[in-house]
Amino acid sequence: MEGAPYGGLCYEIMHHDISPLCAADIRDQLQKRFAYLSGGRGQDGSPVITFPDYPAFGDVPDQDFQNVMTYLTSIPSLQDAGIGFILVIDRRQDRWTSVKASILRIAASFPANLQLVLVLRPTGFFQRTLSDLAFRFNRDDFKMKVPVIMLSSVPELHGYIDKSQLTEDLGGTLAYCHSRWLRHRTAIESFALLVKQTAQMLQTFGTELAETELPNDVQSTSSVLLAHTEKKDRAKEDMRLALVEGRRVLESIHEPLARSPDQSPNQDQLDSQSTVHRLLAQLNETEAAFDEFWAKHQQKLEQCLQLRHFEQDFREVKSALDVLAQKVTTFTDVGNSLAHVQHLLKDLTSFEEKSSAAVQRARTLSQEGERLIEHKHYAVDSIRPKCHELRHLCDQFAADVERRRGLLGKSLELHGLLEASMKWCDEGIYLLASQPVDKCQSQDGAEAALQELERFLETGAENKIQELSKIFQDYEPILTKDLLEHVQRVFQKQESVEEMFHRRQASLKKLAAKQTRPVQPVAPRPEALTKSPCPSPGIRRGSENHSSEGSALRRGPYRRAKSEVSEGRQGRGGSTGDEESLAVLRRHVMKELLDTERVYVEELLCVLEGYAAEMDNPLMTHLISTGLQNKKDILFGNMEEIYHFHNRIFLRELENYTDCPELVGRCFLERMEEFQIYEKYCQNKPRSESLWRQCSDCPFFQECQKKLDHKLSLDSYLLKPVQRITKYQLLLKEMLKYSKSCEGAEDLQEALSSILGILKAVNDSMHLIAITGYEGNLSDLGRLLMQGSFSVWTDHKRGHAKVKDLARFKPMQRHLFLHEKAVLFCKRREENGEGYEKAPSYSYKQSLNMTAVGITENVKGDAKKFEIWYNAREEVYIIQAPTPEIKAAWVSEIRKVLTSQLQACREASQHRALEQSQSLPLPTPAGTSPSKASTRNIKKLEERKTDPLSLEGYGGPTPQQRAPEKGKGWSKTSHPSETPEDNDGWSSTEEPVNSSDAEEEGRAGPGKLVPGRYTVTRLDEKGVSDVLALRSGDEVELVQEGDEGLWCVRNLSSGVEGWVPAHSLSTLLCQGGPVGCLSSPESSAGSAVLSPSSSCSESCTAALADLQG
Repeated sequence: MEGAPYGGLCYEIMHHDISPLCAADIRDQLQKRFAYLSGGRGQDGSPVITFPDYPAFGDVPDQDFQNVMTYLTSIPSLQDAGIGFILVIDRRQDRWTSVKASILRIAASFPANLQLVLVLRPTGFFQRTLSDLAFRFNRDDFKMKVPVIMLSSVPELHGYIDKSQLTEDLGGTLAYCHSRWLRHRTAIESFALLVKQTAQMLQTFGTELAETELPNDVQSTSSVLLAHTEKKDRAKEDMRLALVEGRRVLESIHEPLARSPDQSPNQDQLDSQSTVHRLLAQLNETEAAFDEFWAKHQQKLEQCLQLRHFEQDFREVKSALDVLAQKVTTFTDVGNSLAHVQHLLKDLTSFEEKSSAAVQRARTLSQEGERLIEHKHYAVDSIRPKCHELRHLCDQFAADVERRRGLLGKSLELHGLLEASMKWCDEGIYLLASQPVDKCQSQDGAEAALQELERFLETGAENKIQELSKIFQDYEPILTKDLLEHVQRVFQKQESVEEMFHRRQASLKKLAAKQTRPVQPVAPRPEALTKSPCPSPGIRRGSENHSSEGSALRRGPYRRAKSEVSEGRQGRGGSTGDEESLAVLRRHVMKELLDTERVYVEELLCVLEGYAAEMDNPLMTHLISTGLQNKKDILFGNMEEIYHFHNRIFLRELENYTDCPELVGRCFLERMEEFQIYEKYCQNKPRSESLWRQCSDCPFFQECQKKLDHKLSLDSYLLKPVQRITKYQLLLKEMLKYSKSCEGAEDLQEALSSILGILKAVNDSMHLIAITGYEGNLSDLGRLLMQGSFSVWTDHKRGHAKVKDLARFKPMQRHLFLHEKAVLFCKRREENGEGYEKAPSYSYKQSLNMTAVGITENVKGDAKKFEIWYNAREEVYIIQAPTPEIKAAWVSEIRKVLTSQLQACREASQHRALEQSQSLPLPTPAGTSPSKASTRNIKKLEERKTDPLSLEGYGGPTPQQRAPEKGKGWSKTSHPSETPEDNDGWSSTEEPVNSSDAEEEGRAGPGKLVPGRYTVTRLDEKGVSDVLALRSGDEVELVQEGDEGLWCVRNLSSGVEGWVPAHSLSTLLCQGGPVGCLSSPESSAGSAVLSPSSSCSESCTAALADLQG
């Protein structure tokens, strides 16, 4: 800023001539009145100083006399003083010796020019005579530069000075009051000093304003403007007081004249009035100049503040727009189903609505910048580019959103076509499966079926994908790799369905043709047709065929597997520069951790003091609504506990790692138990959110927000703990990224895993508290291990085959909760509302006790499916996970639970097996003991990473025996037709209409073995006895039939399982049904031999029996 324009005026005031002595300084000497300045003037205007009759004149100290003389001679103007002073010495009542001494003293120390000295000599005869003689004879002693005239009387004095210029004691008419004169002189000089000090203050303040640098932020600019305004107000007040003082002094000078209007002022009074008027005028001019300067200075400061506000808002708005632009770029998913795309469009619309406030703020800020430019702001060159940038960012964001909406619209259109095509295919498959085969054997039935097929094919024009190349061309912008594969699969499914229809049409046309010879049609059983509603396993939903022709065609959303690429740990052999760069990055992350932690603690304290504490303030009670009273604990949860932990403990410990940020993982690990308090807060959050939504309009919240000067409402701050606990894992990931070769890398990894575990536990608990309808205590089920949503098919032993197949065809959507002791099946129900009010709830449907649960890890046809079966497969639940990774995680966790249960049962079963082997005469092959064989087989079982309840690879010692197919659980008692492998679907190459060898499910012809239980009444050759350790009277169960004529048989007495040729069993099967007998001439032997490889099967089967019991 430029210098103050009133500086010259202030300088003039400050250097105005002021007597070196002031009346206030020598007030006591002046009050003695041994000399005074009455204001009278000689004929030529010389000032008159009167020395009245003062008996103690000789006793006045020289310094006092000198001070009074100096002060009196300094009062008249320089012009009057230059003429010279007239001294009137009144010694009429004194002696000649005193007269002589007075004249000599005055002559020796008078500080100014003298024009004339008039002495009124003593009036006594003796003293008059003596003075005449002495003066005549001692004239040389009074040699002065001016004449000294001895006067005998007052009339003689009037000859030299007019009576009007002399006071009454000298026979004159000049009114003079010494005390009043002294008060006036003191007031004038005090006012002059006040004016001088005011001028000095304004000069200093003006210099400060002129030298002030414009701040670079809003806070500093506001502080400077406020401080300068306060100083300006004080300066204005000082000037006002000075003006008031000057007017008061002027009135006091006019007061005697006002009382005596006929009396004219003397020259000293006129000089005093002139001095005060001059000082007042200068003060007014100074004030006007200062006001003008301040107006310019204030305007510039206010414009600077406007600029800083604009720049700060610009940074905030630009940051928000950058975040929005970044979020738009993350909307890359084009959806994997019609519902998914609709959900994405809804999310995009919601995102756009939430973003509208930021966009509108940016446009408003741009308009505000334009207004500043119109008002001739001094920083136009800085404001205009920012306005252009804001408009560009807003337009770019709107264009990106519209482009994204256009792509999602295309995706919605494409998925509509795909959904329509898949629906058409499914309806076609169901049509083929539902056509009655027996009726189609007749000519009329075949024609009717043909017409039905033709009518259905006519609907394909509206629902089918006509040209694949046109689809690729029209929807190229949205065709990701996964979506392209999905389109191809749907098109292949469509072609497969059409091929099946053409095959069926060809078969029906043959049947509809006129028969040339009678043919006895052999119709397949309806159950067989119902069992396989679709002739192609490649089309059936949820299944896969191992052939390349019909693979991977299934209905429903597809998922793109996400692979996590783990970063390799950097070696310590890198360059010093790289290590220094990593150290800088670590310090940066640590600084962010500490800064955000401090802000977080301050925000918590602000909420607790500004809201929570105010709820107990009696002065605020009237603002609290009825629904909010006594609900502070619900609204704030355990926020106070969280604050004390972070403020007193965690923040202070974090600060200890400022210089070694790579070791900060230890701080988290040491305090990991304390972080459990967040689980309690998050569990209360839905209740808090609900209460807030009910009472958000309460005046109490508005008043608290106003006092705190918060831009955001309370609900934003109540979300801070949830945001903070999720922030830690991001910061730990960043720190670990830059610390992989450091000492604390393992601690950082462990801390990250622990924090993620807490987040998972918090998330799981949030879902767990949303379960409704469960009558028991969820805590009795043990720890919640996993939870998630799945598609579930049910398959029960009992029930009509067609009902079972339809149940398989249409899955149920269930949310599963895996506890240590049970699996809960719940139905997810979405709630209306926003935020936590929109959180889903779960209706409890059923639960499975883990002690009676088995799993089959792999289901043929779909890598995302696995089985959970219950009570020896009386209930089978086929579970389809969203991704293979989720399936693998669930299977692994269930395996851990079952393994822990099996381990306990295995120890008990081994003990029983050992006791049994000691009580029976078991011949042992040379060099091998049963206990060693058992131990060896058990170790082999533990080394296999398979289903803990599966005994894959174990069987009898016969060469024909083979292991079951992959994915089959061994602990099965259901009919083979109920296994997933037999229900995977049907092949498109099969022609069920022409099949004549299909038989009813569960029926067997004469001599054909069926699953069931049998009693051994006699033993056969040694091979079967060795495999199963059979004895006469043992009960066995035929579990299932395998390939190559082998049957899986379980000895129910010993629990041993093995694979036995069918011909060895058929000869021993009684004709009385499943409860038959196995007999042998050697039954009297009473026992069979236990094979060395059976002990493992025995122990595991016994354990399974314990689990299922």
